[in-house]
Amino acid sequence: SISLVQWWLEGDISGNIICSLRRNLSSSSRLRSSMPAWVIDEYGNNGVLRFTEDATAPSVNSASEVLIQVHAASLNPLDISMRRGYGSNLLKLRRDPVSLGQNGGEFPIILGRDVSGVVLDCGSGVTHFKPGDEVWAAIPPWKQGSLAEMVNLTEYEVSHKPRSLSHREAASIPYVAATALSALVNAGGLCRDNCTNKRVLITGASGGVGTFSIQLLKAWGAHVTVTCSHNAEGLVRGLGADEVVDYTAGDVATELGLMEKFDVILDNVGGDSEQWALGLLKSWSGAKYVTLVTPFLLNIDSMGLLEGAVHSGLNLHQKAITNMCNGVFYRWGFYAPDGPALDEVSQLVDAGKILPVVEDTFLFSQVPLAFQKVERGHARGKTVVTVAQEEEGTGVTEEEGETNNKR
Repeated sequence: SISLVQWWLEGDISGNIICSLRRNLSSSSRLRSSMPAWVIDEYGNNGVLRFTEDATAPSVNSASEVLIQVHAASLNPLDISMRRGYGSNLLKLRRDPVSLGQNGGEFPIILGRDVSGVVLDCGSGVTHFKPGDEVWAAIPPWKQGSLAEMVNLTEYEVSHKPRSLSHREAASIPYVAATALSALVNAGGLCRDNCTNKRVLITGASGGVGTFSIQLLKAWGAHVTVTCSHNAEGLVRGLGADEVVDYTAGDVATELGLMEKFDVILDNVGGDSEQWALGLLKSWSGAKYVTLVTPFLLNIDSMGLLEGAVHSGLNLHQKAITNMCNGVFYRWGFYAPDGPALDEVSQLVDAGKILPVVEDTFLFSQVPLAFQKVERGHARGKTVVTVAQEEEGTGVTEEEGETNNKR
């Protein structure tokens, strides 16, 4: 049970775990066949998380691979969903194409889609990185994650970490940056050169993707309107939001409807928001509605690979055609790791245009508690896990985070 996990982490055993973690992590420069990690051996609630010192350690097996010592990771709602089995049918097939129809072959799984760390080893074909480089990356969901001592990625998934950030701060950005860039650029058609004075609405803007998107769009010159709860207004305004609508204070659709219409809407909420948000777009001007809450993986999980993919495709096609007839574009946005795209983000960070938004920090021994924090929702930025000993801290409160984010 959760209470047992908490007792286990907070009691005498916790001290032994921390000592063990430090002992193993301090020797990470010596490549080994095993490593400490948090894994799951089945899908379920928080109780399936298991710490082990004997997880299979990755190694460089191809010319394009980069082996990274993890200094910090962060958690996202995707990690909660993956722990429960979200997307397991498709991800299992992507991990091992010959596993079709087999159950349980994907375990153990290491979660965590964000990493900031130091390069330990490189393949013979790697040209942009060398051992000792500080890097960050968003990890594809079919690969083993960052809640471990080491992670193995390709050169094209990795980027040099911003010089101005610590590993703890840097770990809060890659996943949300990759998601926001995929949604706003690939699906929304926005970029640095066409964003000036574009009107963008972000629903559910106080989480990781929302807080990053506000800053990116403002750096590109857009006018940004957001929805969030009242207690997050100071955070989003501090990040540059031009107009803020409190979705808890009344009829958010009516209030937004009184404003000038939008060029792009980024929907982080889903649910019935589509029913009223689409009418807020400018008609016949190339305006786009991009939602990050799609039924694609859920359909594949419930219907199987072929039927789920076909059903999702038909659903998207129907909505796209219906809304195109009304003069707007309807699109789905997906998380797409991209190392070169993070290079531009790194430049914006070092220029002071994008700041990390860290709500809470947990030690590596407290991973189950970090999952509980994210699972409660109502995020005000990111939840970070420090992995290497030198990055361990006591945590950052929401108030401290808001103060730091406004520096």
